[in-house]
Order: sequence, then structure tokens, then C-alpha cells
Amino acid sequence: MKNLKNLFLIFGVFTGLVACNDAIEIDQPGRLDADAAFQTVGDLRDGLFGVYDQFDLSPDIAFQSIFTDELSIGFDNGGQGLADYGFVLNAGSAASQVFWVNGYDQLNAASRLIEAAEIVEPEADEQGAYNQILGEAHALRAWGHFILLSYYSTDYTDDNALSIINLDFVPTIDQQLLRNTNGETFALIESDLARASSLISQDNGVTRINQDFITALRARIAAYREDYTTAATLSQQLINRYPLSNRAEYEAMFLDEADGEVIFKLERTNNDTYDGQGTTGSAFAGGWAGARFAFVDATLSGSPYFEMGRSLFNLLDPADVRYDVNVAPTSLIDPDYESNQNPALDILVIQKYQGSEGQPLMNDLKVFRASEMYLIRAEAAVAQGDLDLAASLLKDIRDAPIGEDTQQRTFASATEAYAAIFNERRVELCFEGHRYLDLKRLGSRANQGVLK
Repeated sequence: MKNLKNLFLIFGVFTGLVACNDAIEIDQPGRLDADAAFQTVGDLRDGLFGVYDQFDLSPDIAFQSIFTDELSIGFDNGGQGLADYGFVLNAGSAASQVFWVNGYDQLNAASRLIEAAEIVEPEADEQGAYNQILGEAHALRAWGHFILLSYYSTDYTDDNALSIINLDFVPTIDQQLLRNTNGETFALIESDLARASSLISQDNGVTRINQDFITALRARIAAYREDYTTAATLSQQLINRYPLSNRAEYEAMFLDEADGEVIFKLERTNNDTYDGQGTTGSAFAGGWAGARFAFVDATLSGSPYFEMGRSLFNLLDPADVRYDVNVAPTSLIDPDYESNQNPALDILVIQKYQGSEGQPLMNDLKVFRASEMYLIRAEAAVAQGDLDLAASLLKDIRDAPIGEDTQQRTFASATEAYAAIFNERRVELCFEGHRYLDLKRLGSRANQGVLK
């Protein structure tokens, strides 16, 4: 009898375990797994657009502008972004969370698509499209890894330095992964870019990844790693292909009326995922890029809660179209701001993202432009000891938006040349999500820091 009771007890426990297991491993009706979601090349194409939709630069624009010296407190600020503005950054900060979470959302989406592609058998006439989709997914995954590494690595030039968690697969929910080294992450990035390069054959414009995107990303990575032989070669390839925009082209480029010198951008349009204000004053951001600075529009009456920092404004030449692109004509500019110290008389309204398609503050996000390639090439020239070439390249960048032949500078030292490049990057790439990383990697060589 006792044995029989024990038998029933064992059976009851086993039944309970099976029941509990069934409770957590429910295959719910209507659940769409990879086999059901991706059956054709058309399904993969739709999935690829979903991966693209994971990528957004508005958190980068917000954090890198607020935390550095691109901005000052706006007259309509109600407390937005003051922690970042005051250099408060720790593990619980929005930036610490958002770049990590968003980054792994991007990698997870790309890896899911890449794995799903393995179960799709393209028709003979679909092979090219299939390869293109798979190639773009690999390139997006490479880009996602680099974005993450750029924020979380302590030293881009040290392959043994701590990097991020490499994610070239779809993890299970119970996996606890360790961070890789820089060398391991860069090797994975290059593997994905090599795979992408072997698969991509189409050029579908500046809003889709092509071979030039791969070259531009490799050039930026090489500059960050201080591999200046590679950086010089790759940036020069793109300089040869993409001329700098003249005054009219430059202005049209930031109004989204023409692409000008854009190599790749993230398109933003009415009724898409990012059509909205998003979180203001925070790296959580989202929404229109211009909403990182103003509530309503890019004018004095548009409730700017952040304004352009004076130290940045002082670098802008009123004869330069970059002044017109970045400074709203409704701004109040006090020539005696240093002595007056009255913020009501000096309101520098930012209008880099003044809007398009009838929607204020909404513009495409420029990821790679020819101007950056000139700046990378100049940086490489200094590292290789050619200060005259660096000066010539910086002159080219100034001549195009000013529309006249400016005087070429002469540099007495590498530090002076790096400082000039550092400041030119500050002007050329302002509010595009570069300043924090430039300070991190170039500040010491330029002997410069934050100028609030």
C-alpha cells in the first residue's frame, strides 16, 4: 500500500511538472514564427524594411548635443535635459539605457532576418533580390555593432579593450552573455561587411545600403581605430565619387529637396514610425530630429527649449551657408553678449531641422556625407605627417559652402592641425550626432575639451 502511495506521488509530481512545462511552452494559435512570417523573397524584403526602421539617430543627436557644448539652455526650457546638460551620466541615465537597448533591438532584428533567409528558397529570377536583401541585413548588423562599440568601448585603438556583447545570432531568453573585446567585435563587423559586399549588387539610392555605404562605414571605423592608411584610401575613394555641395545644393540638402553630397541617410516622412515629437530633452528621443531643440518649430516663436551654444555659434561665418542652415533668421543676436550677460537679448535658434513635407522639425537624418570623408582624409593626412594636404582639404570644405576661394591655413604642428579639424568637424557635423564621440577620440590630440 505504501509503495502504491509512493507511485501515485511520483506520478502526481511528474504530471505536475509536465503541466507546468506545458503552461510556459504554449504554442498560441495565431503566433507568427519565422517559418510562417518569411516564406518568400517578398516577405524578406518587408522584413528588411522593418530592420531599417529600428535605426534612428535622434537619440544620438539629443545626447551628443546636450551632453557636450552644442547647446545652451533655451528660454522655453521647463527642465528638459538638465541632467545631461549638467554632465550627469551614470548607469541609470537615459543615454546609458537607450543606446544599449536600441542597439540590441537593431542587432536582434538583423540577425532574425539573416536566420530567416536560410529557410527561404528564392526562384531563379529572384536570386539577385535575395542576395541584395541579405547583404543589406549583414551591413545593418555591422553598423549596429559599430554604433554600440563607439559608445561603450573605452579605447577604439586597443583590440584588447572591453567592447560590447557580439550578437550575430538570435539568443534565447535565458542566455547570459559576456562582453567581447574590441578585436573580436571589429572582426565580426568586418566579417559582416565582407559578406554584405559580396552580396550587394544594386544601387537603390541614398536611403538604401549599397557599396558606398560599406566604404563609408569602413572609412569611419578606420579613423576611429587610427588605421590611417586604410582611412585615407577609403575616404579618398568617396571623395572622388561625391563632390562637395555648393551653397544652393547644401541648403537644399538640409531641406530634403536634394541629396547633394549625401552618401547615405535615414529617410523620415509623414505617417512613418518617427512622425511625432518624441521624448523631449532626453536621449530616449524618437520622433522629429528638430524636436530635440524646440517644441513647435525652428523659429523664435516656436518654443525653443534648447538654443545653439555660444562657443559653437562663434565658429560660424555669416558668409558661410552653414550659418544660414543652422541659425534661424528669427534669432536675436547680441554683439555685446559677453558684457551684457542678458540671455533675453541673445537667443540663437537652431534650424538645421526646420522641417520638410509640410511638417515642421521633421527632416531626413544624414548618416554619411562627403564632407565627413574630407575630414577623415584630413585627419589621416595629419597622422601621416602631411600638414599641407590637411590644410588643403579643410580649405575645400570651407570654399564650397562659402562659394569663394578662401585663404589656406598653414599649420605649425600636428596639434594645431588636429585642432583645426576638430573645430571644422564641430561646425560641419553639428547636431548630427558626432560631437561626444569626437571629444572622446580627438579631443586630447587637438588639446581641446568641452566649451559650454
